Amino acid sequence: MKFGSRGAIRSVVTLVVCLGGTAGARGQAGTEAKPQMSEEAFKNVQVLRGISVDQFLGTMGFFAASLSLNCTDCHTAESGGSWARYADDTPLKNTARRMVVMVNAINKADFGGERKVTCYTCHRGSQRPEVTPSLAEQYGTPPPEDPDKVEILNGVANQPSAEQILDKYLQALGGAAQVAKLTSFVAKGSYTGFDTDFAKVPVEIYAKAPGLRTTVVHTLAGDNTTVYDGREGWVAAVDKPVPLMPLTGGDLEGARADADLAFPAQIKQEFSNWHGGFPAITINDKPVQVIEGTTAGGSSIKLYFDKDTGLLVRQVRYNNTVIGLTPTHVEYSDYRVVSGVKVPFHWTVTWVDGQSTTDLSTLQANVPIDGARFAKPAPAVPKPASASR
Repeated sequence: MKFGSRGAIRSVVTLVVCLGGTAGARGQAGTEAKPQMSEEAFKNVQVLRGISVDQFLGTMGFFAASLSLNCTDCHTAESGGSWARYADDTPLKNTARRMVVMVNAINKADFGGERKVTCYTCHRGSQRPEVTPSLAEQYGTPPPEDPDKVEILNGVANQPSAEQILDKYLQALGGAAQVAKLTSFVAKGSYTGFDTDFAKVPVEIYAKAPGLRTTVVHTLAGDNTTVYDGREGWVAAVDKPVPLMPLTGGDLEGARADADLAFPAQIKQEFSNWHGGFPAITINDKPVQVIEGTTAGGSSIKLYFDKDTGLLVRQVRYNNTVIGLTPTHVEYSDYRVVSGVKVPFHWTVTWVDGQSTTDLSTLQANVPIDGARFAKPAPAVPKPASASR
């Protein structure tokens, strides 16, 4: 993805090819029985209608990754400082609308409605699809394989089973019995990301088994809060076009995956259809073992374990947008022993809308946590401009 000014980076989460300004979103999200639709939250949505706000924004990320663009490349320059200006039409937005219609027509006519062709199929990170073969690419050194895209090979011999890899992981953490004793934690540390303009800010994480997790990032502009209560999830963030956004689809499954992986004692049960059979690959020059499972919502999730230590080093999951699958990967490191269990104190999340890094300084295990911590958050309220400086 191409990154321009920090203002553009900060708004890359809403590269909105068909997005307009907000349309009365405040005060409504908390009372709706179903997620707010894109055309209800934004103005001038002509093509990507009938999808939830978070899925709409995820689709914008797919456009960004496919064409290596950010928000103001497609929208007016003024949109970087005004949500309302995202409604303005531009030539690129109109082209994108036509392309979405074209791709949908191709898939319907030639592939029985299956999504075989997407923006990325032709663009591959370029604004203009290449029509002439590159001899430099043909005869040059092939680029390294992307570990996120590794697939199962038939006939791979002498590979441990998924169950064996998971057993080794639990043993590496401190043993299954000890891991099962970890039932809650409160952690504090620092966070950097697109939503903080890459400034290092405080973060708090509250987690409780099974499947409860709240993260509060204290940005200079106000608090960004993500909550998963075991069934539903929300993001209340000052950098989003709506102050409280329910999570749906792959975003909701991702929130659940993060909550479940924080307490891995039940990892075999929380996900299903675990299988191995992946070829040998490396991450950061270290051999890893890969297994794949299925989330409760039916999406694929891959876990990558250090072959030597047995520890989890990467998670890859997917969000099924209306345009195509978007990947998210989480890299874990700096494992430390807390109450007899190894816990990662550093992780980096990378997705098509951006990247964030969390470094923990403290983690208190098995502490009581008020259930209100996992309740639906209030809509985010930005700090006054003078207070955020």
